[in-house]
Amino acid sequence: MTNDAPSGDIQHLITIMARLRTPDGGCPWDLEQDFSTIAPYTIEEAYEVADAIERGDMVDLRDELGDLLLQVAFHARMAEEAGAFKFEDVVVAICDKMVRRHPHVFAGASVEDADAQTRAWEQQKAAERAAKGEADTSALAGIARGLPEWQRAVKLQSRAARTGFDWPDHRPVFAKLREELDELEAEFDRSERDSSHLREELGDVLFVAANLARHAKIDPGTALRSANAKFERRFRAMEALAREQGEDFAALGLESQERLWDEVKRGELAQS
Repeated sequence: MTNDAPSGDIQHLITIMARLRTPDGGCPWDLEQDFSTIAPYTIEEAYEVADAIERGDMVDLRDELGDLLLQVAFHARMAEEAGAFKFEDVVVAICDKMVRRHPHVFAGASVEDADAQTRAWEQQKAAERAAKGEADTSALAGIARGLPEWQRAVKLQSRAARTGFDWPDHRPVFAKLREELDELEAEFDRSERDSSHLREELGDVLFVAANLARHAKIDPGTALRSANAKFERRFRAMEALAREQGEDFAALGLESQERLWDEVKRGELAQS
């Protein structure tokens, strides 16, 4: 048995996780899980942390960070059961990495600014990959394939930019975006669409849009999350407005629905 009273000691969380995974008396659901089944929950919890930050809800952020920490403890427990490593090893590894990659803080080195530190960080990562004997020496080496594709696009572009392969500012990016939109529209308008070509052209548009976000120094995921929230807020307001007017929103024609959208939008602008 373990003391179930809340505690700020990380060891308490490790003990709880071990108990959940104990074959004799543990939780059947927790016992059925493995790394692959838990990974989607880990990703989901990271997004919920980002959502709490976006909403500025510090109480929710505290809880979501706890959920994310549980994911680390879960993975570490399964690794310990497999004889691979323990939670303590995870902590040692990240502490070692942070000290090693911040010589300007812990070893007397100096950097001019945040951009210089980013370059030094990437150089250190490249040196670490070389020390491990990794054969890939490309500037794009080490970018995880499991990242959300919008995030991977920005990382690919940022790495390429460090070699000088980048537009000088946002203007050529807009020109490229217009070019890609024209090609996408042409593919849409073909009498016999090729789905693979359509997918490729749409991908090009999204890739350039991610590049535009990078030049604006705006995270495209955050921007899209904001757009999603705005659309959901306005759509729900349209439904409510239709009900107030005694109408079934889904039964209205598009023209009437768009009038409701404009009314909701004007209301928001008036309050801003």
